[in-house]
Amino acid sequence: MSTHDSARPSISRRGLLAGTAATAAALATAGAATGTTRAATSAPPTTFATTPDGFASVNALGQNGTTGGAGAPVVTVSDADTFLDYCDRNEPYTIQVQGTINITSKQALRSNKTVVGLGSNATIAGGGLDMYRRQNVIIRNLRFVGAEDDAISIQQDSHHIWIDHCYFADGLDGAIDIVRAADYITVTWNHFAGFDKSILIGHSDGNASQDTGKLRVTFHHNFFDGSRQRHPRVRFAEPVHVYNNYFRNNALYGVASTENAGVLVEANYFENVPHPVYSGYDASGPGRVVQRNNVFVNSGTPQTLGTVVEPRTYYAYTPDNPSTLPSTVPAGVGTGKI
Repeated sequence: MSTHDSARPSISRRGLLAGTAATAAALATAGAATGTTRAATSAPPTTFATTPDGFASVNALGQNGTTGGAGAPVVTVSDADTFLDYCDRNEPYTIQVQGTINITSKQALRSNKTVVGLGSNATIAGGGLDMYRRQNVIIRNLRFVGAEDDAISIQQDSHHIWIDHCYFADGLDGAIDIVRAADYITVTWNHFAGFDKSILIGHSDGNASQDTGKLRVTFHHNFFDGSRQRHPRVRFAEPVHVYNNYFRNNALYGVASTENAGVLVEANYFENVPHPVYSGYDASGPGRVVQRNNVFVNSGTPQTLGTVVEPRTYYAYTPDNPSTLPSTVPAGVGTGKI
């Protein structure tokens, strides 16, 4: 469950922990590049990937990238009992969701599964999915609406998870929580509509021993649309890579790096965001954060601090021109696009 964020941010005076031991060639530097203010431009139509990139694509922890239920039986479900039965089975499956599935609380989703919505209206309503010590899971093309807890929870050493082309709205807690040493996760092309607490990485200031060296996550081409905060809020993780996302009308803040986390904020578009990037937030100590090649329109000045391990030490990527994001991201996020 998410922890509370105050409406009034503050930067802790607590001393930073020791910096990363990575070599200078593998570091992003806070002052190396600055953001700009420029007009949005158009871009050609987007072709969407069928396999993950970013951290979910990295071979690690005995897992060769993230494949979900590829090659396993495919089942189509349209009621809660059948859906939850397949989610809780040990065998790999591709679970196709048709229509609206009404559930409560957080329900177990086991390893080696692909859960994918059919069409544009496949919905998980009222509850969410919980991955506890699981790996190799893909969640795509689903609407998560009205969850009474977190819509998606990834915890306790779960790894290699891809969340793609989903829609999150009207939840009572977080949209996505990535906590307790979860690792190697990619979050792409999702629409977060009006959420309060969008994404939390690291659940507590007191969990350094479990989380340090874990919680590696890639975020790209997500639309944070009128959501208030946590896009994401990060503790201890390094690196967290936030690139090519569109932030619009985020009342509290965009990204917060705390408790010596290392976050690279790169080639994003911030529009009407009073505090795009924080180092430290509320009672949490400062985190390291580098920003480069971002666009800021009617937005505040980002805070930066220190150096961060470069994501390119793990995977290759090529950012889009951030000026194209107000066109390409709203057109491409959410359900019905893959």
